[in-house]
Amino acid sequence: MSIIYREGTLAECVQVVEQIQEFAHKETVETLSARLEGKARSLIQVAQEGDNLLGFKIGYQLDEQTFYSWFGGVSSLARNKGVAQKLLEIQEKWVAEQGYKQLKVKSRNQFPAMLRLLIRNGYLIENFEEKHPLIESRIHFVKQL
Repeated sequence: MSIIYREGTLAECVQVVEQIQEFAHKETVETLSARLEGKARSLIQVAQEGDNLLGFKIGYQLDEQTFYSWFGGVSSLARNKGVAQKLLEIQEKWVAEQGYKQLKVKSRNQFPAMLRLLIRNGYLIENFEEKHPLIESRIHFVKQL
């Protein structure tokens, strides 16, 4: 069975969040909707295999030039199968097609696989936001399109 990548709903994203142990704070449709409220444009993507939702990626416009890749994750069932890479590629293509000039994203020290994915795909570190404990520090990335 092959993995299908498509636009999705916030409810579907919440279903994937529930499967990801690393996310200490479980989101709801309401908390996700609140973050997207008032944003000029957004993109919600999901990866699905059969009846199983495997991953998601949510992003939104920061300004006319910049799209922010805000929140995403992949179920432990689908790790190391290229799902995060494919979601990133689809998002980058869509963002470029919409005329944005750059993509921004933040991640944390506690998510080394995400940090490696971003660096491998040409994202550059533009800022470091120190937190305590250090593992929760945020690393800000940017990629020119």
